[in-house]
Amino acid sequence: MTERPHVLLSVAASVDGYIDDATDQRLLLSNDADFDRVDEVRASVDAILVGANTIRRDSPRLLVRSAARREERVARGLPESPIKVTLTGRGGLDPTASFFTAGQVEKIVYTASPAADKIRERLAGVASVVDAGDPPDLNVVLADLVSRGVRRLMVEGGGMIHTQFLAAGLADEIHLVIAPFFIGDPAAPRFVGNGTFPYHAGHRMELAEVRRIGDVVLLRYLLG
Repeated sequence: MTERPHVLLSVAASVDGYIDDATDQRLLLSNDADFDRVDEVRASVDAILVGANTIRRDSPRLLVRSAARREERVARGLPESPIKVTLTGRGGLDPTASFFTAGQVEKIVYTASPAADKIRERLAGVASVVDAGDPPDLNVVLADLVSRGVRRLMVEGGGMIHTQFLAAGLADEIHLVIAPFFIGDPAAPRFVGNGTFPYHAGHRMELAEVRRIGDVVLLRYLLG
């Protein structure tokens, strides 16, 4: 088996499995205490990956928020925040998005072969651009990250990216936070889409932790 990072999927979803609603405004599914837990997890990993749609829709910063956690990382010889990673098939990324401009950390864009040269030109001086095949191959992405010293990778979505990692059997654990409400809109994005997954009634995931965090609950699953 090719060496790859430990892959942790992190997601917050409504009771009916949606990770956002269908409006233009970002929906906050979690609470302050859980956001701090997520920050703690971010501080423990080497890289954070989100899909290009998440960058376009939410413009995430993907930085460690806690000053104490940033200082602790620096004391260990690490950058204040993990490497930021994205995956895109066609490009269309804005170099002024917070993903690229926030934080003095390395940014890597993995892309499909036909778009690689165009994206390199667009993101010159902003991010490293890596040809990951056509279509982009997660195994290529993970092998390249390992070569860059990434041992723990946190994947923060969106649904298409989570679906790809899970269907390919390339995830090691899931941190799933359930918000105490419903969305009920088929136009809204879900945690995962349709796919054939290696985890089913005959091959269950291991429930490693259940934790109440205010009005949400964290379910931590190990995938083997």
